[in-house]
Amino acid sequence: MSDRNHSGTGDSLRSLIFQLGDEGKTATLSVLDQLLLPHESTYIPIPDVKAAWTVIRSMQIRGAPLIAIVAVLGLAVDLSTNDETVKELNGLSDDDVVKYVSKKMEYLKTSRPTAVNLFNAMEELDKIVKESAGKDGSTRENVVTAIMKHAQLMLDRDVSDNKAIGAFGADDLLERHMHPDGVRVVTICNTGSLATAGWGTALGVARELQRRGKLRSIAALETRPYNQGSRLTAYEITQEKMPNPTLLCDSMAASYLANKGADACIVGADRVCANGDTANKIGTFQLAIIAKEMGVEFFVASPFTTLDCELDSGDKIEIEERPPGEMLESSGAPADMKCWNPAFDVTPAKYITGIITEKGVLKKSSDGTFDVKGFVLKHRK
Repeated sequence: MSDRNHSGTGDSLRSLIFQLGDEGKTATLSVLDQLLLPHESTYIPIPDVKAAWTVIRSMQIRGAPLIAIVAVLGLAVDLSTNDETVKELNGLSDDDVVKYVSKKMEYLKTSRPTAVNLFNAMEELDKIVKESAGKDGSTRENVVTAIMKHAQLMLDRDVSDNKAIGAFGADDLLERHMHPDGVRVVTICNTGSLATAGWGTALGVARELQRRGKLRSIAALETRPYNQGSRLTAYEITQEKMPNPTLLCDSMAASYLANKGADACIVGADRVCANGDTANKIGTFQLAIIAKEMGVEFFVASPFTTLDCELDSGDKIEIEERPPGEMLESSGAPADMKCWNPAFDVTPAKYITGIITEKGVLKKSSDGTFDVKGFVLKHRK
Protein backbone atom coordinates (compact mmCIF):
# COMPACT_ATOMS: atom_id res chain seq x y z
CA MET A 1 0.00 0.00 0.00
CA SER A 2 1.39 3.41 -0.95
CA ASP A 3 0.72 6.49 1.17
CA ARG A 4 0.51 9.60 -0.99
CA ASN A 5 1.46 12.77 0.93
CA HIS A 6 0.65 15.73 -1.29
CA SER A 7 0.87 18.52 1.25
CA GLY A 8 4.34 19.78 0.38
CA THR A 9 4.58 20.72 4.06
CA GLY A 10 4.81 18.92 7.37
CA ASP A 11 2.48 16.11 8.44
CA SER A 12 0.56 18.47 10.76
CA LEU A 13 -0.76 20.32 7.69
CA ARG A 14 -2.00 17.28 5.76
CA SER A 15 -5.61 17.91 4.85
CA LEU A 16 -6.09 14.30 3.74
CA ILE A 17 -4.44 10.90 3.55
CA PHE A 18 -5.07 8.92 0.37
CA GLN A 19 -3.64 5.41 0.24
CA LEU A 20 -3.57 3.01 -2.70
CA GLY A 21 -3.67 -0.76 -2.44
CA ASP A 22 -3.80 -3.82 -4.69
CA GLU A 23 -1.54 -2.20 -7.30
CA GLY A 24 -3.70 0.90 -7.46
CA LYS A 25 -7.00 -0.95 -7.86
CA THR A 26 -8.33 -0.08 -4.39
CA ALA A 27 -7.92 2.94 -2.14
CA THR A 28 -8.66 4.38 1.28
CA LEU A 29 -9.24 8.00 2.21
CA SER A 30 -9.29 9.88 5.48
CA VAL A 31 -9.62 13.64 5.95
CA LEU A 32 -8.52 15.95 8.72
CA ASP A 33 -11.48 17.16 10.79
CA GLN A 34 -10.87 20.90 10.55
CA LEU A 35 -13.59 21.75 13.04
CA LEU A 36 -11.35 20.34 15.77
CA LEU A 37 -8.24 22.32 14.83
CA PRO A 38 -5.97 23.68 16.16
CA HIS A 39 -6.38 21.80 19.43
CA GLU A 40 -6.96 18.30 18.08
CA SER A 41 -5.85 16.48 14.91
CA THR A 42 -8.32 13.74 14.07
CA TYR A 43 -8.72 12.03 10.70
CA ILE A 44 -12.14 10.84 9.56
CA PRO A 45 -12.40 7.72 7.36
CA ILE A 46 -14.27 8.29 4.08
CA PRO A 47 -15.52 4.91 2.83
CA ASP A 48 -18.19 6.18 0.42
CA VAL A 49 -19.79 9.21 -1.22
CA LYS A 50 -22.21 9.69 1.68
CA ALA A 51 -19.30 10.21 4.06
CA ALA A 52 -17.64 12.54 1.54
CA TRP A 53 -20.86 14.54 1.21
CA THR A 54 -21.19 14.79 4.98
CA VAL A 55 -17.69 16.13 5.70
CA ILE A 56 -18.10 18.69 2.90
CA ARG A 57 -21.55 19.82 4.02
CA SER A 58 -20.62 19.97 7.72
CA MET A 59 -17.45 21.94 6.91
CA GLN A 60 -15.25 19.34 8.53
CA ILE A 61 -13.31 19.93 5.35
CA ARG A 62 -13.60 23.21 3.44
CA GLY A 63 -11.82 25.29 0.83
CA ALA A 64 -12.99 25.22 -2.77
CA PRO A 65 -10.07 23.14 -4.14
CA LEU A 66 -10.24 20.61 -1.31
CA ILE A 67 -14.02 20.21 -1.61
CA ALA A 68 -13.62 19.14 -5.24
CA ILE A 69 -10.72 16.82 -4.46
CA VAL A 70 -12.47 15.08 -1.56
CA ALA A 71 -15.59 14.60 -3.70
CA VAL A 72 -13.59 12.88 -6.46
CA LEU A 73 -11.45 10.83 -4.07
CA GLY A 74 -14.52 9.81 -2.09
CA LEU A 75 -16.17 8.58 -5.28
CA ALA A 76 -13.03 6.66 -6.24
CA VAL A 77 -12.86 4.93 -2.86
CA ASP A 78 -16.58 4.17 -2.91
CA LEU A 79 -16.50 2.55 -6.36
CA SER A 80 -13.26 0.63 -5.91
CA THR A 81 -13.30 -0.46 -2.28
CA ASN A 82 -16.70 -0.17 -0.59
CA ASP A 83 -18.12 -3.73 -0.44
CA GLU A 84 -21.75 -2.70 -0.82
CA THR A 85 -21.05 -0.44 -3.80
CA VAL A 86 -18.83 -3.01 -5.52
CA LYS A 87 -21.59 -5.62 -5.12
CA GLU A 88 -24.17 -3.26 -6.61
CA LEU A 89 -21.88 -2.40 -9.52
CA ASN A 90 -21.23 -6.05 -10.28
CA GLY A 91 -24.96 -6.60 -10.62
CA LEU A 92 -25.49 -3.87 -13.18
CA SER A 93 -25.56 -4.03 -16.93
CA ASP A 94 -22.98 -2.00 -18.85
CA ASP A 95 -25.61 0.62 -19.71
CA ASP A 96 -26.60 1.05 -16.07
CA VAL A 97 -23.06 1.48 -14.74
CA VAL A 98 -22.72 5.01 -16.10
CA LYS A 99 -26.17 5.97 -14.77
CA TYR A 100 -25.24 4.56 -11.35
CA VAL A 101 -21.99 6.54 -11.19
CA SER A 102 -23.65 9.70 -12.53
CA LYS A 103 -26.26 9.53 -9.77
CA LYS A 104 -23.51 9.52 -7.15
CA MET A 105 -21.84 12.48 -8.82
CA GLU A 106 -25.08 14.46 -8.86
CA TYR A 107 -25.49 13.71 -5.16
CA LEU A 108 -22.01 15.06 -4.38
CA LYS A 109 -22.85 18.29 -6.20
CA THR A 110 -25.62 18.99 -3.68
CA SER A 111 -23.17 19.26 -0.79
CA ARG A 112 -22.30 22.96 -1.20
CA PRO A 113 -23.55 25.24 -4.01
CA THR A 114 -21.21 28.25 -4.21
CA ALA A 115 -17.76 26.82 -5.02
CA VAL A 116 -17.48 26.25 -8.77
CA ASN A 117 -14.52 23.88 -8.38
CA LEU A 118 -16.81 21.06 -7.27
CA PHE A 119 -19.07 21.45 -10.29
CA ASN A 120 -16.14 21.73 -12.69
CA ALA A 121 -14.57 18.61 -11.20
CA MET A 122 -17.79 16.64 -11.63
CA GLU A 123 -18.21 17.90 -15.20
CA GLU A 124 -14.65 16.89 -16.05
CA LEU A 125 -15.15 13.50 -14.43
CA ASP A 126 -18.47 12.96 -16.22
CA LYS A 127 -16.69 13.26 -19.58
CA ILE A 128 -14.01 10.80 -18.44
CA VAL A 129 -16.64 8.31 -17.27
CA LYS A 130 -18.53 8.41 -20.56
CA GLU A 131 -15.33 8.10 -22.61
CA SER A 132 -14.09 5.13 -20.58
CA ALA A 133 -17.47 3.40 -20.82
CA GLY A 134 -17.17 3.37 -24.60
CA LYS A 135 -13.91 1.44 -24.60
CA ASP A 136 -13.54 -2.30 -25.14
CA GLY A 137 -13.81 -4.55 -22.12
CA SER A 138 -15.79 -4.38 -18.89
CA THR A 139 -17.60 -1.06 -18.50
CA ARG A 140 -17.39 -1.33 -14.72
CA GLU A 141 -13.64 -1.94 -14.73
CA ASN A 142 -13.01 0.77 -17.32
CA VAL A 143 -15.03 3.36 -15.42
CA VAL A 144 -13.58 2.59 -11.99
CA THR A 145 -10.03 2.51 -13.35
CA ALA A 146 -10.54 5.84 -15.10
CA ILE A 147 -11.91 7.47 -11.95
CA MET A 148 -9.05 6.12 -9.83
CA LYS A 149 -6.46 7.47 -12.27
CA HIS A 150 -8.20 10.83 -12.44
CA ALA A 151 -8.35 11.08 -8.64
CA GLN A 152 -4.59 10.61 -8.41
CA LEU A 153 -4.09 13.13 -11.21
CA MET A 154 -6.18 15.71 -9.34
CA LEU A 155 -4.02 15.34 -6.24
CA ASP A 156 -0.77 15.81 -8.14
CA ARG A 157 -2.18 18.62 -10.27
CA ASP A 158 -3.53 20.60 -7.33
CA VAL A 159 -0.17 20.83 -5.58
CA SER A 160 1.73 21.76 -8.75
CA ASP A 161 -0.94 24.33 -9.66
CA ASN A 162 -0.80 25.85 -6.18
CA LYS A 163 2.98 26.19 -6.35
CA ALA A 164 2.62 27.91 -9.72
CA ILE A 165 0.05 30.30 -8.21
CA GLY A 166 2.53 31.09 -5.45
CA ALA A 167 5.35 31.71 -7.91
CA PHE A 168 3.32 33.95 -10.23
CA GLY A 169 1.95 35.91 -7.28
CA ALA A 170 5.35 36.40 -5.67
CA ASP A 171 6.92 37.45 -8.98
CA ASP A 172 4.22 40.05 -9.57
CA LEU A 173 4.35 41.53 -6.07
CA LEU A 174 8.13 41.76 -5.97
CA GLU A 175 8.17 43.74 -9.22
CA ARG A 176 6.67 46.69 -7.30
CA HIS A 177 7.38 46.17 -3.62
CA MET A 178 11.12 46.67 -3.22
CA HIS A 179 11.55 46.82 0.57
CA PRO A 180 14.59 44.71 1.45
CA ASP A 181 12.58 42.71 3.97
CA GLY A 182 9.86 41.96 1.42
CA VAL A 183 6.08 42.22 1.29
CA ARG A 184 3.52 42.86 4.04
CA VAL A 185 0.48 40.62 3.48
CA VAL A 186 -3.06 40.54 4.88
CA THR A 187 -5.39 37.61 4.27
CA ILE A 188 -8.80 36.28 5.29
CA CYS A 189 -10.24 32.80 5.81
CA ASN A 190 -7.92 29.83 5.16
CA THR A 191 -6.33 29.28 1.76
CA GLY A 192 -3.31 27.18 2.68
CA SER A 193 -2.46 23.49 2.78
CA LEU A 194 -5.60 22.80 4.82
CA ALA A 195 -7.82 24.17 2.04
CA THR A 196 -6.12 22.23 -0.75
CA ALA A 197 -4.17 19.05 -1.41
CA GLY A 198 -1.09 21.02 -0.37
CA TRP A 199 0.76 24.36 -0.39
CA GLY A 200 -2.30 26.58 -0.81
CA THR A 201 -3.49 29.42 -3.03
CA ALA A 202 -3.50 32.87 -1.40
CA LEU A 203 -1.52 31.56 1.57
CA GLY A 204 0.63 29.75 -0.98
CA VAL A 205 1.72 33.15 -2.31
CA ALA A 206 2.78 34.11 1.21
CA ARG A 207 4.51 30.74 1.57
CA GLU A 208 6.46 31.36 -1.65
CA LEU A 209 7.43 34.86 -0.50
CA GLN A 210 8.68 33.32 2.73
CA ARG A 211 10.65 30.71 0.79
CA ARG A 212 12.41 33.54 -1.05
CA GLY A 213 13.07 35.45 2.18
CA LYS A 214 10.67 38.19 1.03
CA LEU A 215 7.72 37.89 3.42
CA ARG A 216 7.99 40.88 5.75
CA SER A 217 4.85 40.21 7.79
CA ILE A 218 1.50 38.46 7.57
CA ALA A 219 -1.80 39.34 9.22
CA ALA A 220 -4.79 36.97 9.27
CA LEU A 221 -8.39 38.03 9.89
CA GLU A 222 -10.16 35.64 12.26
CA THR A 223 -13.04 35.17 9.76
CA ARG A 224 -16.20 34.94 11.79
CA PRO A 225 -18.36 33.00 12.45
CA TYR A 226 -16.38 29.82 11.77
CA ASN A 227 -13.02 31.41 12.58
CA GLN A 228 -11.13 29.74 9.74
CA GLY A 229 -8.54 32.50 10.03
CA SER A 230 -7.91 32.16 13.76
CA ARG A 231 -8.21 28.37 13.91
CA LEU A 232 -6.65 27.31 10.60
CA THR A 233 -4.62 30.09 9.01
CA ALA A 234 -3.06 31.10 12.33
CA TYR A 235 -2.23 27.43 12.86
CA GLU A 236 -0.54 27.17 9.46
CA ILE A 237 1.32 30.44 9.98
CA THR A 238 2.73 29.30 13.32
CA GLN A 239 3.57 25.83 12.01
CA GLU A 240 5.47 27.41 9.10
CA LYS A 241 7.09 30.02 11.37
CA MET A 242 6.12 32.89 9.07
CA PRO A 243 7.68 36.21 10.10
CA ASN A 244 5.88 38.86 12.16
CA PRO A 245 2.47 37.16 12.29
CA THR A 246 -0.61 38.99 13.59
CA LEU A 247 -4.15 37.79 14.21
CA LEU A 248 -6.91 40.37 13.74
CA CYS A 249 -10.60 40.50 14.55
CA ASP A 250 -12.50 41.09 11.31
CA SER A 251 -13.52 44.56 12.54
CA MET A 252 -9.85 45.57 13.00
CA ALA A 253 -8.89 45.51 9.32
CA ALA A 254 -9.29 49.25 8.68
CA SER A 255 -7.39 50.24 11.81
CA TYR A 256 -4.64 47.76 11.03
CA LEU A 257 -4.10 49.06 7.50
CA ALA A 258 -4.19 52.66 8.73
CA ASN A 259 -1.78 52.14 11.63
CA LYS A 260 0.42 49.17 10.74
CA GLY A 261 0.21 49.18 6.96
CA ALA A 262 0.30 46.46 4.32
CA ASP A 263 1.38 46.09 0.73
CA ALA A 264 -1.22 43.59 -0.45
CA CYS A 265 -4.35 41.80 0.65
CA ILE A 266 -4.39 38.33 -0.89
CA VAL A 267 -7.56 36.22 -0.70
CA GLY A 268 -8.87 33.02 -2.21
CA ALA A 269 -11.99 32.49 -4.30
CA ASP A 270 -14.85 30.06 -4.65
CA ARG A 271 -15.95 31.48 -7.99
CA VAL A 272 -14.73 34.24 -10.30
CA CYS A 273 -17.26 35.53 -12.85
CA ALA A 274 -16.62 36.61 -16.43
CA ASN A 275 -16.36 40.27 -15.35
CA GLY A 276 -14.04 39.51 -12.41
CA ASP A 277 -16.64 39.67 -9.64
CA THR A 278 -15.47 37.17 -7.05
CA ALA A 279 -17.28 35.09 -4.45
CA ASN A 280 -15.22 34.28 -1.39
CA LYS A 281 -15.64 33.82 2.34
CA ILE A 282 -17.93 36.33 4.03
CA GLY A 283 -15.94 39.39 5.03
CA THR A 284 -13.86 39.52 1.86
CA PHE A 285 -16.00 42.27 0.32
CA GLN A 286 -15.53 44.64 3.26
CA LEU A 287 -11.78 43.93 3.31
CA ALA A 288 -11.62 44.85 -0.39
CA ILE A 289 -13.43 48.14 0.21
CA ILE A 290 -11.05 49.01 3.04
CA ALA A 291 -8.00 48.08 0.96
CA LYS A 292 -9.21 50.29 -1.90
CA GLU A 293 -9.70 53.24 0.44
CA MET A 294 -6.26 52.72 1.98
CA GLY A 295 -4.46 52.33 -1.37
CA VAL A 296 -3.53 48.70 -0.69
CA GLU A 297 -3.45 46.22 -3.57
CA PHE A 298 -6.11 43.52 -3.42
CA PHE A 299 -5.43 40.21 -5.15
CA VAL A 300 -7.52 37.08 -5.67
CA ALA A 301 -5.45 33.88 -5.83
CA SER A 302 -7.25 30.80 -7.06
CA PRO A 303 -7.00 27.89 -9.50
CA PHE A 304 -7.82 28.39 -13.18
CA THR A 305 -10.85 26.11 -12.62
CA THR A 306 -12.38 28.79 -10.38
CA LEU A 307 -12.87 31.10 -13.38
CA ASP A 308 -16.52 30.75 -14.40
CA CYS A 309 -17.19 32.33 -17.78
CA GLU A 310 -20.77 31.04 -17.74
CA LEU A 311 -21.77 33.68 -15.18
CA ASP A 312 -21.50 37.26 -16.43
CA SER A 313 -21.47 38.90 -13.01
CA GLY A 314 -21.54 38.25 -9.29
CA ASP A 315 -25.24 38.86 -8.85
CA LYS A 316 -25.79 35.52 -10.61
CA ILE A 317 -23.85 33.52 -7.99
CA GLU A 318 -25.86 31.36 -5.63
CA ILE A 319 -24.70 32.27 -2.13
CA GLU A 320 -24.94 29.48 0.41
CA GLU A 321 -26.60 30.37 3.72
CA ARG A 322 -25.52 28.35 6.74
CA PRO A 323 -27.74 27.40 9.72
CA PRO A 324 -28.26 30.21 12.27
CA GLY A 325 -26.98 27.98 15.05
CA GLU A 326 -23.48 28.12 13.64
CA MET A 327 -23.38 31.84 14.35
CA LEU A 328 -25.26 31.71 17.63
CA GLU A 329 -23.06 29.00 19.12
CA SER A 330 -19.85 30.91 18.44
CA SER A 331 -21.11 34.40 19.31
CA GLY A 332 -22.54 34.02 22.80
CA ALA A 333 -25.82 35.54 21.59
CA PRO A 334 -29.23 34.59 23.05
CA ALA A 335 -30.38 31.29 21.57
CA ASP A 336 -33.62 32.81 20.25
CA MET A 337 -31.89 35.70 18.45
CA LYS A 338 -32.58 35.83 14.73
CA CYS A 339 -29.50 36.04 12.51
CA TRP A 340 -28.42 36.06 8.88
CA ASN A 341 -25.53 33.71 8.13
CA PRO A 342 -24.31 33.75 4.50
CA ALA A 343 -21.14 31.74 4.01
CA PHE A 344 -19.84 33.96 1.20
CA ASP A 345 -20.03 37.45 -0.22
CA VAL A 346 -19.23 38.84 -3.66
CA THR A 347 -16.46 41.39 -4.19
CA PRO A 348 -17.09 43.54 -7.28
CA ALA A 349 -14.27 43.51 -9.80
CA LYS A 350 -13.60 47.24 -9.36
CA TYR A 351 -12.01 46.53 -5.97
CA ILE A 352 -9.68 43.81 -7.29
CA THR A 353 -6.13 44.57 -8.48
CA GLY A 354 -5.46 41.22 -10.14
CA ILE A 355 -6.39 37.55 -10.25
CA ILE A 356 -3.51 35.14 -9.67
CA THR A 357 -3.83 31.68 -11.25
CA GLU A 358 -1.44 28.88 -12.16
CA LYS A 359 -1.54 30.22 -15.75
CA GLY A 360 -0.40 33.70 -14.77
CA VAL A 361 -1.75 36.92 -13.26
CA LEU A 362 -4.79 38.45 -14.93
CA LYS A 363 -4.72 42.26 -14.75
CA LYS A 364 -7.30 44.77 -15.90
CA SER A 365 -7.44 46.00 -19.48
CA SER A 366 -6.87 49.65 -20.38
CA ASP A 367 -10.58 50.29 -19.80
CA GLY A 368 -10.32 49.10 -16.20
CA THR A 369 -12.14 45.79 -16.68
CA PHE A 370 -11.10 42.15 -16.48
CA ASP A 371 -11.28 40.06 -19.65
CA VAL A 372 -11.74 36.73 -17.90
CA LYS A 373 -13.16 35.05 -21.00
CA GLY A 374 -10.18 36.09 -23.09
CA PHE A 375 -7.78 34.85 -20.42
CA VAL A 376 -9.55 31.49 -20.26
CA LEU A 377 -9.60 31.07 -24.05
CA LYS A 378 -5.91 31.91 -24.23
CA HIS A 379 -4.85 29.38 -21.60
CA ARG A 380 -7.40 26.58 -21.94
CA LYS A 381 -5.85 23.44 -23.38
